[in-house]
Amino acid sequence: MAVALVLTMGLAHGGCALSYRLDSLLGSKDGDAKTDVTGSLSQGAFAAATPADLLDADLVYTKAAAVELLARGGKDASVPWSNPSTGARGTVTPIATTYTQDGLTCRDFLASYLRANAETWLHGEACRTAGRWDVKTLKPFKRT
Repeated sequence: MAVALVLTMGLAHGGCALSYRLDSLLGSKDGDAKTDVTGSLSQGAFAAATPADLLDADLVYTKAAAVELLARGGKDASVPWSNPSTGARGTVTPIATTYTQDGLTCRDFLASYLRANAETWLHGEACRTAGRWDVKTLKPFKRT
């Protein structure tokens, strides 16, 4: 009796992790194995985006998040961004420390970019001019 209670409790609380198909045990109406894909992502999800896939409207939100993050001065922080009009979203994270370039204090950052079924990473550079951070470049990150 105790074993049955433990098994029942385990199944009740672990149902989300259970991947066994009960229709084979209980029988299915059409007799065919189902090939339904569950979840919100298609099978081609997270294919790398190309520069043409990046929307300028989304990049405005990304740049604003980068300026906000760098203005705070945090070393190990990330800031989320999202564009409610397109559904695109991501995070901005500073990388490396500040450096001087052409007399300006600059810092590099990475930004994730998720839209529809595409995910990519962007590499950006921002420099401080007149007391304010300004994003100089933001382009798809190329791994070497």
